[in-house]
Amino acid sequence: MRLPRPLFSAPLVVTLAAVAACTAAEPEQPPKTEQAAEKPKEATGKAKETTVSETPARRPYTISFGGDVHFEGGLRNRLAAPRTALGPIAQVLSKADLAMVNLETAITTGGTPAPGKDYTFRAPATAFAALKAAGVDVASMANNHGMDYMETGLADSLAAIKQSKFPIVGIGANATQAYKPFRKTVNGNRVSIIGATQVLDAEFIQAWTATPNKGGLASAKDEDRLLQAVRQARKNSDTVIVHLHWGTEMQKCPNPAQLALGPKLVKAGADVVVGGHAHILLGAGYIGNGYISYGLGNFVFYNSKPGTTGKTGVLTLTIKGRKVLKDQWTPATIQGGVPIPMTGTAKTQAVADWRALRSCTGLAARP
Repeated sequence: MRLPRPLFSAPLVVTLAAVAACTAAEPEQPPKTEQAAEKPKEATGKAKETTVSETPARRPYTISFGGDVHFEGGLRNRLAAPRTALGPIAQVLSKADLAMVNLETAITTGGTPAPGKDYTFRAPATAFAALKAAGVDVASMANNHGMDYMETGLADSLAAIKQSKFPIVGIGANATQAYKPFRKTVNGNRVSIIGATQVLDAEFIQAWTATPNKGGLASAKDEDRLLQAVRQARKNSDTVIVHLHWGTEMQKCPNPAQLALGPKLVKAGADVVVGGHAHILLGAGYIGNGYISYGLGNFVFYNSKPGTTGKTGVLTLTIKGRKVLKDQWTPATIQGGVPIPMTGTAKTQAVADWRALRSCTGLAARP
């Protein structure tokens, strides 16, 4: 996500044979809430005993989404204390059964900045520790800053993902890994999350897009490949979620590319489509039984303006299987680069303002 120059006093420039099993990692981690236990196997039949394993009953679960995160500028210093790096918003993220953000930076301390880019973002691997400490369970690196430090930065990012065992989607040593979903069973629901980007600088589309033989990002510009990933996940998942980097910077309504892709993903089997890039909030709601959020805005981001790019929040969905039962918006303002949850009448007005953003999306308030 390339910020417009008016937001900055000066540009900041900071950052395959990559590791084959390091992306879209799905390490077994204890969920934040107790998962439904599998019922004891029961012996059946008289002449020959057999065992029958029953699938645990699904119960509703919650998943919270924050917007774009990097650790540039003054935010880099917050990584010295990873446990508090994201500030008080961590209390909101930690309450959900699952939480996700867009990690808009290369994870490297080396590499060469992408030629010609005004803003290149990089952060050390302690960024993963900061996300984990804040209650984030998975992040996407499929965005227009994920390879800001080119092939060396990509290799470093992949190695850091493997070393940290922190689940990342949307990036990989090849296309299979880049489009591979994060999977986790929560309250009996088999959840799959795919990450991809619809935003790439024209000069980097080829160099940054993962192929069968080259590392890179999962690109939503290759719609067929993304839809294939969704259909594949649909076969063995109760909930399929697609996290996208999409939209037009500072445009409060979804652009034609978003309006075209969102319904295609839902038709292919996605139950939830969420994402961001525009630096501001966009509307959210239902399309049939699917749920789409067109823009989550900045989240942990430097130099945000209070009335526009500093408006943020956490979207929490309550889901059972394929049904999004409820959406909840917890508004916040970015202060010192981190989201501070709102309270009182200001919070009430911010929730109303967020719901009003739906008016130009074509989405419905209910399924």
